[in-house]
Amino acid sequence: MADSIALSKFTTALLEQFKKIKSPTAPDDLSKISVSQTVTFFALAYERLRNAVEYRDAHLIRRAAIERILRRRMSMNPMGTNEGENIIRELLWARYFPNESLGAPHAIQIQHIIDIYKRILDQLLIGQKTANRIFIRQFLVHMMSSEIEETLQPVEAKQHSLFTFFMFQVLKKKIKIEKVTEEEKNASFFVAIEKGYNQSDIAYLRYHLFTLSEKPLSQQTEQQIDVLIPKLPNLFHKIDSIINNPNTDRLRRFVNFHKPPFLILADLVQRRGIEAKDILANPELLLNDVDQICREKYSASQSRLQTLALKAIVYIFITKMLLAIILEYPISLLIYGEVNYFSLIVNTVIPPLLMFLIATFTKIPDAKNTKRIYQRIVEILDSDNEFETTLSLVTKENKVQNPSRIFVFTIFYSITFFITFGLINALLSIFGFNAISKLLFMFFVSVVTFFAYRIRQTAKQYQLPEGEAVFRPFTDFFFMPILSVGKFLSRSLSHLNFITFIFDFIIEAPFKMIIEVIEEWISFVRQKRDEIV
Repeated sequence: MADSIALSKFTTALLEQFKKIKSPTAPDDLSKISVSQTVTFFALAYERLRNAVEYRDAHLIRRAAIERILRRRMSMNPMGTNEGENIIRELLWARYFPNESLGAPHAIQIQHIIDIYKRILDQLLIGQKTANRIFIRQFLVHMMSSEIEETLQPVEAKQHSLFTFFMFQVLKKKIKIEKVTEEEKNASFFVAIEKGYNQSDIAYLRYHLFTLSEKPLSQQTEQQIDVLIPKLPNLFHKIDSIINNPNTDRLRRFVNFHKPPFLILADLVQRRGIEAKDILANPELLLNDVDQICREKYSASQSRLQTLALKAIVYIFITKMLLAIILEYPISLLIYGEVNYFSLIVNTVIPPLLMFLIATFTKIPDAKNTKRIYQRIVEILDSDNEFETTLSLVTKENKVQNPSRIFVFTIFYSITFFITFGLINALLSIFGFNAISKLLFMFFVSVVTFFAYRIRQTAKQYQLPEGEAVFRPFTDFFFMPILSVGKFLSRSLSHLNFITFIFDFIIEAPFKMIIEVIEEWISFVRQKRDEIV
């Protein structure tokens, strides 16, 4: 082990910028916004239930909540006036931020953002066709919700931005894409990092790509915005074309392969703060920290795996299984004149059991993985640029393949579907399942398997890949059809989630209005009590 590590220019720049991040000043006693504990109890319970019917990664829930609040409040108050404090209060009710951690200055900032986006929206929608109006409105709401969250959480946003840029700088020269300009390659690679490393949703992707070329809208002057407004529709379409670029998915897999050491390194820098530079330069101290952080992350991954599995089961049951099971009984009775209670029980029990088994047998990384992560971190930190400049991904232009070979491969791939689902169908026939019960069983198993696969990937985010397992092609042969169907069903039916429609358009508006009235009443009573004292 060397006596010291000579830090690269990228590492030094990261640490210097990290030291410049300052925590925002907490609001004083006069300006801080406080909400009632009674109201918080009901609002928090509602948010937990609401989030259960829409499967999202934990780090995306708050932004999605802000978007949901914006859409509802703007529908009731199209001008958007005096909504800044209302949005702050709703976020405090649901404990997306600690009580009294936000204040009047934050409300002013949020109102400023709303006013700017409302002004832009009004000007852009004039004379647009319906499809363009929907696209522009959705794009701006995505940007507005993202900008509001990052305004309220500036430290977290800045840290994410620094680590994203650091990963981009370290890895960008390891990639070559034929017949693509450097600018196009960099744009696709940035999106791949956002998707793979930050696991950003479409709203964050749009906002972060926009801020690569332009300042956040709330930081621009009126004159700058007037110049920018006519350019926005074309810019929005360009951003979406970058997000949907076919090179992005392959680059995202490359990012996922290299992600584990960057995650551990980011955690180390965040924990150590100003001490990080000395630790990163000392191999022994670095090894100790990496070992400790990895062990903590592995342990947390195990418990998180179980939590995600339970959350997925609740989500699938509420949004898909409950409706299907309710329909299975009357449809079977109507078509077949009887109900197979055994199949009804199997369709209810097997999907959660399958999820439990997959979660239980997911292997967590070990000490060998920690050693590989440490070695990779040293390569990333070291001033020797061999790691950064060694090509490890070359994306070539798709060649025109032999049509007969493509036909044979397509036929063979289709056969895997028939074999996999044919075996399931034959097994279910043995147990007397009717056609309706069979379809529901295949539906449940496909969706659950897809969610379980996603959860496994999340749990293995600290696993540095070594190579493909010997029997992987054989398991893929049987599971790929199920995963493909599960992915299709999950993404197709997510747009038809009637439970979220009920919550957002029928329950939430009156519920939050009642909460608001209760909050005002409690505030009024408190004020009268203070006057007596």
